[in-house]
Parts: sequence; structure tokens; C-alpha cells
Amino acid sequence: MFEFKIKKKDPHSLARTGSFKTPHGILHTPVFMPVGTLGVVKSLSPDELKTLGAEIMLANTYHLYLRPGHKLIKKMGGLHEWIHWDKPILTDSGGYQVFSLGAGKKNAAMPDNSMQSVVKIHEDGVEFRSHLDGSKHFLTPEKATKIQHDLGADIIMAFDECAPHTSDHDYAEKALMRTHDWTLKCKKTHEKINRNSDNPQALFPIVQGVIYDDLRLESAKFCTELDLPGIAIGGLSVGEERQTMYQLLEKIQTCLPEKKPRYLMGVGTPKDLLEGVERGMDMFDCVHVTRMSRHGSFYDETGRKHLKNTIFKADSSPLQPGCGCYSCKNFSKSYIRHLVMENEMLGSRLLTIHNLHFLLNLMRQIRLAIEKGSFKKFKKDFLQSFHAAT
Repeated sequence: MFEFKIKKKDPHSLARTGSFKTPHGILHTPVFMPVGTLGVVKSLSPDELKTLGAEIMLANTYHLYLRPGHKLIKKMGGLHEWIHWDKPILTDSGGYQVFSLGAGKKNAAMPDNSMQSVVKIHEDGVEFRSHLDGSKHFLTPEKATKIQHDLGADIIMAFDECAPHTSDHDYAEKALMRTHDWTLKCKKTHEKINRNSDNPQALFPIVQGVIYDDLRLESAKFCTELDLPGIAIGGLSVGEERQTMYQLLEKIQTCLPEKKPRYLMGVGTPKDLLEGVERGMDMFDCVHVTRMSRHGSFYDETGRKHLKNTIFKADSSPLQPGCGCYSCKNFSKSYIRHLVMENEMLGSRLLTIHNLHFLLNLMRQIRLAIEKGSFKKFKKDFLQSFHAAT
């Protein structure tokens, strides 16, 4: 049911094109996955996503578990039926959100402001308080896996501990051992459920290890030996230097299975996509592109621009001259800026349409360049222009 085929390898880098077959369609890699945290890519309909050329979307286990609940979604026929999306869906395990939201967002319903009151890590799971209402929850690898099966995604993630990038080696190693133990429990639970399911799912383990070469290599080898349909690399692009992330990808790529899709989690700026592809990564996701749209920013061929700047007030040109997206074919910077300044929903919608089109089109261009054997030149030319952001 799940089959990954490498189509073309770039002769001058680790970049490659391929296809990954899933029950709801084929992904053409390298691929960018728009993030629909709550079962929706903010402000866009599923049909608009399809028009943009999105082949897959990502939904968030943690958020959907808290509200409306995985049992309700299962009762509604699963995510695909509930959100009217007939293409592949990937769900994360909820591990990252448990730690990031627990550490970063306190709720008035919580008894105090200490980290200990928000997240408590045990060997068999994590106790945490909801960022919504302060209610207590305990998430185990078995439960995270069962939730994702109820959601019905095509690709699901193993439950992991995403240790802070500032963790010392000792803590990073303990977190890694916990993650590996949890991964084995996820695999056991997944195989038991999958065996009797009419909706097969692919479980990806997650390479962790913070910024330490030895731990990353150990984790990459562990995840590879599990022989699951794909492999994810987590805990990067979370505060460490960009160059550190690139170097770690170079270190571990020799340990990663060549004939399995490699998913670099939470990475999605144009530069990081190009750098990740060059280092053999196949799948990417990031909330950055939709978040920046809601804050009035957009991409063009020279970089990221801020539409609230007064220079755009009387600019009659489209967001990006020559762009074929709906926003650029129909509206000027001046008008979209007006919508943004007045907090009109259409403004963020038009920016989201354009910015997603920009990234999805970039991935199409990347795939074409790899097919032609000219990826390195494409990357160099793109970044020479794109770095000039204002």
C-alpha cells in the first residue's frame, strides 16, 4: 500500500525526486505540506488547496485531541470525510506541542506559573495541562498512536520527546532513550491496530538527539533499523543556528535509508527547503507561510516583504509580477494592503493563497531542476535574488 520510488537523483548533490504511494493518492517529492492544525489550512477551503496544487496536508494530533476530540472525528468518519479532503493527510504525534505549548503558554486556569505544573515527563508518558482550559491529561505512546488511528491519517508519527535545543548532552541522551522506548511502544500498538484495519496507515519514527552528532547518529541508526515506511527528522529549526541544522543533516544522511521518504519536520522557509532538498530530504511542513500571511507579509522573487509598509499604499502592481495565483491575477498590492490595514479577512486569505502558491511552485521548480540535473544552479540563482529581502 505504501511504496516509495526514487525517480531521479541530482548528480551534484543528494537531492532526488520520487513518488510516495498512499491510500489517498501519490505524493511527488520533494513535497511541501501545508499545515492544517485544526483540520483546516487557515482561511482556505480544501478545493482552494487543490487548486493551488497541494498534494497532502498536515493536521495536529494534540489540538484535535483536546478539541473536538478524536472520538468525535472517528464517529464523523475520520478526518478525510469530516474535512472533505480526499488526498493524503499526515498527523504528528502531539509530542512537540505537549512540550512547546507547555513551556511557552500558561493558562489562567493553571495553579501557578512553574513549568512543573504544566508538563511532567514519566518513563511511560507525559502528564500535561491543556493550554485551553488547564485540564490535566496524560499522553502515552500507545494513546498517541490510537488517537492518530482514530483520526484516520495516511501517515502518522511516533510519540517523541522534543528536548529543547539548549539541553545539555546528559539530558539530551535521556530524552533520546525515552523517545526510542516510546517509538517501540508506538510500533507495537500500530501494528496491532493496523493488522485488523480497513484503513492502513504508515508509521514514521522520529530521529532526535538535539544538536549532538553522536546522539543524532545513534537515533538515525535506531530508526532505520525499525524498517518502517518512512523516517522523520525532528527537533530541528527550533532555535538552533541554521548552519547547525544543515551540518546535522549532513552527518546523519549516511545512516538514513535511501529508499524511504525522509521528512524534515517543521521546516518551510524557501532557503531551508532548498538546503534540505540538497541534503536528501523529501518532505517538509511549516506553519510559517500561513502565519506570515496573517501578519501582512508576502514572498516575491527577491524575498519577504511587509505589505503594511507605506511604499505599497499606491502600488498598482500584483504581489509578484508574472505570478499565476488568483491573488496576483486579480488584485494589486494597494488593494490587498488596504484589506490588511482594515483587518478584513479577505486580505489574509489573498496573502495565504499567494504565499502557498509561491512555496508549492518553488517545489515544482525544484523537482524540475532535479529532473534536468541542474538543481545546484537553480538553487544558486534563486538565492542570489531571494536574499535581497526588504
